[in-house]
Amino acid sequence: MSRVFNFSAGPAMLPQAVLEQAREEMLDWRGSGMSVMEMSHRGKEFMSIAEQASADLCELMAIPDSHEILFLQGGASSQFAAVPMNLLRGNSKADYINTGAWSKKAIAEAGRYCEVNVAGSSEDSKFTTVPKQPDLNLQADAAYVHYTPNETIGGVEFPYLPETGDVPLVADMSSTILSRPIDVSKFGVIYAGAQKNIGPAGLTVVIVRKDLMGEVLDGTPSMMNYQIQADNSSMYNTPPTYSWYLAGLVFAWIKDQGGLQKMAEINKRKADKLYAAIDGSDFYANPVDPDCRSWMNVPFTLANPDLDATFLEEAKAEGLMTLKGHRSVGGMRASIYNAMPEAGIDTLVAFMAEFEKRHG
Repeated sequence: MSRVFNFSAGPAMLPQAVLEQAREEMLDWRGSGMSVMEMSHRGKEFMSIAEQASADLCELMAIPDSHEILFLQGGASSQFAAVPMNLLRGNSKADYINTGAWSKKAIAEAGRYCEVNVAGSSEDSKFTTVPKQPDLNLQADAAYVHYTPNETIGGVEFPYLPETGDVPLVADMSSTILSRPIDVSKFGVIYAGAQKNIGPAGLTVVIVRKDLMGEVLDGTPSMMNYQIQADNSSMYNTPPTYSWYLAGLVFAWIKDQGGLQKMAEINKRKADKLYAAIDGSDFYANPVDPDCRSWMNVPFTLANPDLDATFLEEAKAEGLMTLKGHRSVGGMRASIYNAMPEAGIDTLVAFMAEFEKRHG
């Protein structure tokens, strides 16, 4: 069977060139006689893989010397706890901005460790927009401000970077990391699960300002202590070596594409094509405020929801997979991360037009 266009929100499709290289190196990584999966994480072969991946990520994101890169386990959801454990630093309260399902999970977990001030929320709009900067009720003495730049379920994205003054800004960037350039120096912590724009599930990247490490809540597990992980080069225990290796291949692939500025141009073009198809039709609709629409996750509904199953079945027959919307919102969702080629968007848009012609 030929490769399909996989619109899954995560685990998401990987660049074909990356998969092909991994296939070529599966049994014998560069003359070592071993698969990467079989290597000691402390051997010179894997150490070179890890160091190159870290160097490439640092180059791609222009990560300053003030920040440390950690390659961890546990998914972004583990960071919902790790962030307050590491960043409260004797404080008892933190600000959170609520813009959807993942924000709410982060808020609930943080509430186990500190007093959470919901500094802004778009729940009243059913998470179809984000709070504007002037409407944020930020505390000058908060330990940090946490937000989710992009909500994968609702397809809503911040069109601005929250201004937090001297209070460290923390971002769950799982679904937007590497999709465009960002100024890492503006953040205290960036964390991201790998399974969208970085690589396969099992790896979590954390970029943390060094001066925020070293003072954790009593009882913080060693595995969740940023300072301990940094002191051990993310190898306090055996790391997810194969996911780390594949992430490194993805970083190299992004560099080959022209870096994050080029990825931004491509991602914006892909999103614009899909939104234009939705907006230009009475058959399809997107509920999100146009100023806050996600580049990465595009939800849409059909005028007649009774046709949803037919749409999905016919899309699958055309090689357009995993378009069913999240169970909490229904409809459709096309996740169009870096690895989704423009040909996938063109094929989807053409299918949508043809489906409307036959069923509209």
